Amino acid sequence: MTSPTSESAIDPDLAALLGSAGVPAPYAVRAADRLGERAAALLRADPWRLLRVPGVRPKQADHFAGRVLAQQGEQARAEDVRRGRALVVHVLTEAARRGHTAMTPRAVVSALGALGVPDPSRAIEAALEEAEVVTLLEEAEFDPLAEEDEPPEPQESLGLSRYALAEEAAAEGLQRLSATAEPLLPDETVRALRADLPEDRALALTAAARTGVSVLHGAPEEVEQTAVAIARALASCDVPVALAACTATGARSLGEGAVGLYELLEAARPPGAPAGVVGFGRGEQRPLEAAAVVVPDAGALDVEAAAALVEACGDGTHLVLGGDPAALPPSGPGRVLADLAASETVPVIELEAAAHGQPAGFLAAVRRGELPAVRPPGREVVIVPARAEEEAVHRAVQIVTDSIPRALRIAPQDVQVVTPLAGGRAGAAALNAALKAHLNPGPGVCGGFDPGDRVIAAAPVAGVAAGEHGTVTAASPSGLRVAFGTGREPVEVPATALPRLRHGWAAPVALARAARYPAVVAVIPQEAASALSRPLAVTAFGLARRHLSVVHTAGPALARAVRENLGSPRETRLPRLMRQ
Repeated sequence: MTSPTSESAIDPDLAALLGSAGVPAPYAVRAADRLGERAAALLRADPWRLLRVPGVRPKQADHFAGRVLAQQGEQARAEDVRRGRALVVHVLTEAARRGHTAMTPRAVVSALGALGVPDPSRAIEAALEEAEVVTLLEEAEFDPLAEEDEPPEPQESLGLSRYALAEEAAAEGLQRLSATAEPLLPDETVRALRADLPEDRALALTAAARTGVSVLHGAPEEVEQTAVAIARALASCDVPVALAACTATGARSLGEGAVGLYELLEAARPPGAPAGVVGFGRGEQRPLEAAAVVVPDAGALDVEAAAALVEACGDGTHLVLGGDPAALPPSGPGRVLADLAASETVPVIELEAAAHGQPAGFLAAVRRGELPAVRPPGREVVIVPARAEEEAVHRAVQIVTDSIPRALRIAPQDVQVVTPLAGGRAGAAALNAALKAHLNPGPGVCGGFDPGDRVIAAAPVAGVAAGEHGTVTAASPSGLRVAFGTGREPVEVPATALPRLRHGWAAPVALARAARYPAVVAVIPQEAASALSRPLAVTAFGLARRHLSVVHTAGPALARAVRENLGSPRETRLPRLMRQ
């Protein structure tokens, strides 16, 4: 459901420019959000900047450029330096969306050739001159036992400046914390605290108290419980501790005193900045007061979030990062937790699984690569086969609105529907449309949203983190007021920033992972077969605390993906940077 009034706040000049080139009206909202108040002027000067707007493909940008330049008496040419520069940024941006923080020059040249750039080297030089792209040189690891007389040549790669600099900042900060840390507690106190703990939990507590950076690996329940126990143990000895989750939604389940990462770092939108711009009050100049910072869901941290966290930790701060190594990497570029463990520069504690009921046992099997049969009469895990995507949507709505509330006394607002896809017949958009019709029907006052709608931030907006849940408290053609449950007043989200919000009854797995929920309905459609993997299943199923329903039309493809598909690798630099 959409509302044309959500576009009324767009600059008329921008709307006219896009309309004259045949660009669909919804892209005007995205262009205003991404390019800012000067969007129309920027696009007239360089029409290929349209490629920076989410959803725009190179052929569409070429068509737009041809129309705009023709209006100015020019002709669009394949060799135009503006086109080549924009396509370099586009190639690296697409790589970042797949999680990579860098690409080899050869890979970039190959991608540019496929897009019809006549002189890829010149295009790369133009992008480098704009400083939005950087060349990255790293000394190759030298084996002193090798027979070569000279060390290998430095490794060269290309990356978007924002992610390359963030990855380097994260590495430097983690090295700094490791180098400046001193024990938080005397040895005898640590021995007393760990006296009655299992060996793995005792090792985790010791690492947290004695080393600057440590990693906890395990299933979500184990990592959460261990992280909370470490924070409480340190706090009981008067050590200032910050227990944080990636979102305030996730922090609420950790108990009293836990905060969302954006709250911890005092995130806010700078005055006059676009809705998606976030500034942090905590950083190198004003570090956190905590002597220890514990983040149990750090597997969701991309390089920018990790850099912001590490830079806010003063010298000597102990940082404990936890996560499930079998789960998906973060939705943004990088794989900080996995890279940190792979660098072998910090202690990594593997937490053994303990029995916590059927959802945890089911998840343990999936983490091993098995999709176990579910036997009645247990209600904790239910597998619901469906014959078609439309039936899967119908069954999911029935489970959320009737079955779970009736059988388990869990209210619909405490149930999260997750799916691998954003679009499609059983993707998040289709599921949200069906759930809204049952739970909060309305005309869609602004961009399809009404007061009472459950929403989720798909990207940072108004100083709120991606993955944060909220409820629309007011809606008008000019925008929304949303209560995000962060402890702050409801925030104003202008109509131009609506592309950063989604209805939140259902969400793609990568976005919903910022919290865990009393009940989860995982919809796995056949149309998502190519996206299925063990990490995706581990992440989706691991979000459930008390109940998990799996509605699927994937047939044997789901079990095969859990058994065989370990996910796609990411090209990142953090392990090498940590070892330098």
